[in-house]
Amino acid sequence: MIEYVKTILQKVSFSKYLFERELRKGLRLISPTEIQEFKDWCYQMFGKIHHVILNRYFEPAY
Repeated sequence: MIEYVKTILQKVSFSKYLFERELRKGLRLISPTEIQEFKDWCYQMFGKIHHVILNRYFEPAY
């Protein structure tokens, strides 16, 4: 399932709105054991353009 979510995010990365929506949906599909791998991949691929969105979904709440 993680590969499917990665593919979708690559296709919608041009739009902040679509990227955030698909990231939110994708996080529900990915198993808890894959979250760290997915997080690392997201920051590597999209960290420069969508860092605010990624921080919103991956940074721990205090």
